Amino acid sequence: MSRDFWDERYSTDAYIFGTAPNVFLASQAGLIRPGMRALAIADGEGRNGVWLAGQGVQVHAIDVSPVAIEKARKLAAERGVTLEFQQADVLNWTWPQAAYDLVVAIFIQFAPPAERERIIEGIRTSLKPGGLLVLQGYTPKQVEFATGGPPQAANMYTAGLLRDWFGEWDILHLHEHESFISEGSHHHGMSALIDLVARKPG
Repeated sequence: MSRDFWDERYSTDAYIFGTAPNVFLASQAGLIRPGMRALAIADGEGRNGVWLAGQGVQVHAIDVSPVAIEKARKLAAERGVTLEFQQADVLNWTWPQAAYDLVVAIFIQFAPPAERERIIEGIRTSLKPGGLLVLQGYTPKQVEFATGGPPQAANMYTAGLLRDWFGEWDILHLHEHESFISEGSHHHGMSALIDLVARKPG
């Protein structure tokens, strides 16, 4: 999925994933503190990064698509918040060392397994000791629902996979479930989801 793919997908006046934050991310508001430094990975049109900024978080939002980033800037201006936006391909990005108190990874399942390992290693590298990861993604059953995400089951997460990646961290929440979601036109309907909150050892 190239930059051109995403630019074309985002080239509409509508916010294709909506402007409200991801419900699971918003449910973790009790863990989010003003002044935190956060990385919003592949933040697209800005719904999650803008919400985080509204909580007083210092947000670094990255995305491969300049079209999406322009829409995110507009949303931020409408909400009266400021973010640091950067156009970046996470598969070819130099992840900073121990730079963030919070990493948010919401539906970033565009990468196949071999490339995905680079993203996971980047997350592990860029979180500070004691920092939090908030992640939501699809499980392989999502291919049957076809209500969002890629059509490849290999791109999806399982609890076992997340434990392989973050098992030595303090896992505060790990839950697979089937729920109805409504996040714009591209995430809508019954969905096979997995949620993770994990703290990097301090």
